Amino acid sequence: MKEKNIIPAALVALGIVLLGWFIKSGISDIANKDRKVNVKGLAEQEVEADKVTWPIVSKEMGNNLPELYDKIGATQAKIKSFLQRNGIKDDELTVNAPQVVDLQAEQYNNNFKPYRYIITSVITVTSRQVSKVRAIIARQGDLLKEGIAIIDGGYENPIKYEFVSFREMKPKMMQEAIENAEKTAQQFAENSHSRLNKIVSADQGQFSIDDRDSNTPYIKKVRVVTTVTYSLKN
Repeated sequence: MKEKNIIPAALVALGIVLLGWFIKSGISDIANKDRKVNVKGLAEQEVEADKVTWPIVSKEMGNNLPELYDKIGATQAKIKSFLQRNGIKDDELTVNAPQVVDLQAEQYNNNFKPYRYIITSVITVTSRQVSKVRAIIARQGDLLKEGIAIIDGGYENPIKYEFVSFREMKPKMMQEAIENAEKTAQQFAENSHSRLNKIVSADQGQFSIDDRDSNTPYIKKVRVVTTVTYSLKN
């Protein structure tokens, strides 16, 4: 009889031990459930632009419209020749149709003008040869010797520098940002006498590409910030 009672008693004792362990484990999980740290990881890199768009704007003013069209055509031909001599290819050039403004047709223009028409021509250079185009921009004063004045494109036709190879460096920068986030989280865990556990959540990162400064728009600063949440444990 005693032997028969030992086995059930042992099973009951084992059940109590296991129950106590599960309760302790559950309490521990509940205690650590909300222990998280939310950190941001940053990665930055300076790169040179790999695409440039350069609108070359010229104007002709006068009263004889056919004559002005001939002048603007000659100006466009000289500009194209200048660009081609300096290594710009035909497929990098776009010649827009001339835009004509008739000052006499403007209802609210009461100021006297010595001319009636203004014709604006825009030849756009779009190239991946950024250094070459920048060198040509620096030499555009040579066109003055041919009687051609290039005017500032202003807000409508600015010189634009872009970094189009961004996608190629995106994975590496994301990895760097996450590694930096982990370092921050690890430091926080050490300061709070905890251990860093697994990642609870993470975003895909917010990327931005900006000019490094106003004087060097051809140098870009690529930046990514990612937010990662880690769980902590004792």
